[in-house]
Amino acid sequence: MKKILIVDDEPNIVMSLEYTFKKNNFEVFIARDGHEALEILKNQLPDVIILDVMMPMVDGFATLEHIKKDERLRHCKVIFLSAKNKEKDIESGLALGANLYVTKPFSVKKLVEQVHELMH
Repeated sequence: MKKILIVDDEPNIVMSLEYTFKKNNFEVFIARDGHEALEILKNQLPDVIILDVMMPMVDGFATLEHIKKDERLRHCKVIFLSAKNKEKDIESGLALGANLYVTKPFSVKKLVEQVHELMH
């Protein structure tokens, strides 16, 4: 079973993504900020990480920098999911090593398709 970590501080987004990915046969892990995500990543190696940019404590950009430094997590595909939709934000996210940058509002169905594409 594929594993996905969803990191977002908006409960509605987390709930809809968790429900959808479970229906698509993913094992789902949830973190509400970057610090929580890094704690989960000590024990779990997800195939895909969906990462919000603007979060309390540790933001998405800082979280991705930690992920990229960890040898065990090199295989993880990272998708930024953010309301920050300026060209500069998107470029920063991709420059840090994200595989994809999706702006909010977004289509859950399309996001699931993008996750499947990334994994193949």
